[in-house]
Amino acid sequence: MGKETAQKINKSRAIRRLVIWYKRNSAVTSIVGTAASSAATASNVAGNMVSGAGSVVTTASNVAGNVAGNVVSSAESVVNTASSVVSNASSIAKNTLQPLVFDPLKRLQNNDSILDRVEESQSKRIWIAVDGMGGDYAPGPILEGCLEAISRLPINIKFVGNIEKVKDAAEKTGLAELLENEINNNRLELIDSGEPIGMNEEATAVRKRKNASINVAMDLVRNNKAEAVYSAGNSGAMMASAIFRIGRLKGIERPAIGALFPTRDQTRPVLVLDVGANTDCKPSYLHQFALLGNIYAKDVLQVQKPRIGLLNIGEEECKGNDLSLKTFELLSSEKSFDFGGNCEGRDVLSGSFDVVVCDGFTGNILLKFLESVGGVLLDILRSELPRGRRGKVGSAFLKSNLLRIKKRLDHAEHGGALLLGVNGICVIGHGSSKSLSVVSALRLAHSAVNHGVMDNLNQLQKLQVLNS
Repeated sequence: MGKETAQKINKSRAIRRLVIWYKRNSAVTSIVGTAASSAATASNVAGNMVSGAGSVVTTASNVAGNVAGNVVSSAESVVNTASSVVSNASSIAKNTLQPLVFDPLKRLQNNDSILDRVEESQSKRIWIAVDGMGGDYAPGPILEGCLEAISRLPINIKFVGNIEKVKDAAEKTGLAELLENEINNNRLELIDSGEPIGMNEEATAVRKRKNASINVAMDLVRNNKAEAVYSAGNSGAMMASAIFRIGRLKGIERPAIGALFPTRDQTRPVLVLDVGANTDCKPSYLHQFALLGNIYAKDVLQVQKPRIGLLNIGEEECKGNDLSLKTFELLSSEKSFDFGGNCEGRDVLSGSFDVVVCDGFTGNILLKFLESVGGVLLDILRSELPRGRRGKVGSAFLKSNLLRIKKRLDHAEHGGALLLGVNGICVIGHGSSKSLSVVSALRLAHSAVNHGVMDNLNQLQKLQVLNS
């Protein structure tokens, strides 16, 4: 049986398993809903019992003090028992739902995705270069994330950084033995480098400091010793290093940073680009962003016919500034993708579009705003929950749900963003990335390599619009 046939069979099996999961989740959700309803009823009964007990106690106290004391004691016992029942119901509901809820965010955001495991089990291990010194907490959490990713994903890591500092960080975090084992297993290699480009330094510093960690990591991709590069350091420096070291794709004037935003449909995120690489744009830049985003959505997000939107202040084609009006004309005349028209700010997370293009200035504001939404929403919900015993019961049921909502809205939880338009796969991590974010970013890099994104991006050179 050929490789393609085996892949089709495995894909078919994965889809069948996915359907089974959804059916199972539907049943479990129904069961948990019933349990939650029962627990809420128990809570109301408990409240009524407390109120009733209070009345009994008041009446009893008028009759006889000693008797009242006994009634109070009995009432407290009953209320505690009812509270215990509610707490147990909450625990049962949570424990029943939590392990079975399935969130298949298209191979990018869920570490337990069935399709991920099928795909990863079939693919060969690839080498990824990691800027181990880039990031607010580097190198410790970056190394921890890499070691975790090696155990979960079919990848090998070339960890670039000051070797003495890396080994010291491994000792402090208790990772020294695991690090040594992975080195002996030839799944991780330490590559010595100089200091990183600081977050507050100019991006052009990469030209003067050739031994900077991001430059060394980028050279590994240029020399075909790694198939992708990841850094949580200075994003401007990473973009500059990518342009100087591996170059732009032919016909692409400016690379763009593409970030995944959540939508109402948790299985279908929206790709927004640019989110910070180019603060000032021309219409031709946005046109190229749309071409890049269309290929990414097809290859990695597995959307058969991505719908492209142009971020604007209104749906009508006559709305917007000069950049928006001219870009609208270009996108409307493009035949290689499905242009869905202008996308208002309220439509970005609606699921109506698969790719949204904008200039880097607007996109970065949108990204930073979204980063704050999860935390603010969680704080508002917490403040609105009722006080006392009933509030605690409600919080017990809602806690895991609220945390999932926060994670879905927090871009940092998604690991990283792809730098599209350069001649290699580059993933930019959040500056505050820790181990789990690193794992997610490396999963994204692996997915991009495994789906042949670069092969399809190179096909853009054949488009007449990029050669004119």
